[in-house]
Amino acid sequence: MQKAIKRYFPLFVLPTMAAFTIGFLAPFILGVWLSFCKFTTVTDAEFIGISNYLKILGDKEFIHAMWFTALFTVVTVLVINILAFAVALLLTKGIRGTNVFRTVFFMPNLIGGIVLGYVWQLLLNGVLATFGRTLTYSEVYGFWGLVILVCWQQIGYMMIIYIAGIQNVPGDLIEAAKIDGASPRQILRHVTIPMVMPSITICTFLTLTNSFKLFDQNLALTNGAPSKMSELLALNIFNTFYGRAGWEGVGQAKAVVFFIMVGVIALIQNKLTRSKEVQQ
Repeated sequence: MQKAIKRYFPLFVLPTMAAFTIGFLAPFILGVWLSFCKFTTVTDAEFIGISNYLKILGDKEFIHAMWFTALFTVVTVLVINILAFAVALLLTKGIRGTNVFRTVFFMPNLIGGIVLGYVWQLLLNGVLATFGRTLTYSEVYGFWGLVILVCWQQIGYMMIIYIAGIQNVPGDLIEAAKIDGASPRQILRHVTIPMVMPSITICTFLTLTNSFKLFDQNLALTNGAPSKMSELLALNIFNTFYGRAGWEGVGQAKAVVFFIMVGVIALIQNKLTRSKEVQQ
């Protein structure tokens, strides 16, 4: 069997590697190269060194979008994971209608981002209209509108992952803790949470990357208004590439910086949370 696997391994791996190379690796390398070029199409690219990256440093809109995205990510990661974990705990207590509640909480994740953005735009603007405000009145309204939208969409999905983690906690550990006189709060802190750390790692990673990469909801809800003050990084890159003539190379450079930033932060988060996991 081992000889057969070694013999036919290249045959089975080749289609996947070809698809990976054509669909990801080649475009990624080309994108990095274009970030050092001035171009309007791929065929007329002219190498100009790091000029595109230097322009990023002086782009106030990009700097604002970076800090706006960082704050948005911190808030959404905390809110989504705390609420999703709390709901998961509640729905693993054996209450009636648990399956119905799980389905209802998960359903928002099935709605597309653009549609979801326009739906919440109507809802939130309808509420704010009673106070003479809209989502685009200031960046504060746009910020919290995005937070509400993303939390509503993702809490149910993360809840399912947390439920799976909580149900895998050995019952013997909980029974032993109760026999030792541990309170429900102590059981949660010293037994449940440490044993659910793999789920926390996954959910934190997903919410972190999804928040940084958020685009379609931002486009539909505020489109960066007012004056691009509620613009997240992904939307800023899109507007730079397609909305500013002669800045295609700068937009590509922003995309490379964005990729590196998200990759580094995700790797750090993954390492930190994995170090807290308990081996069962």
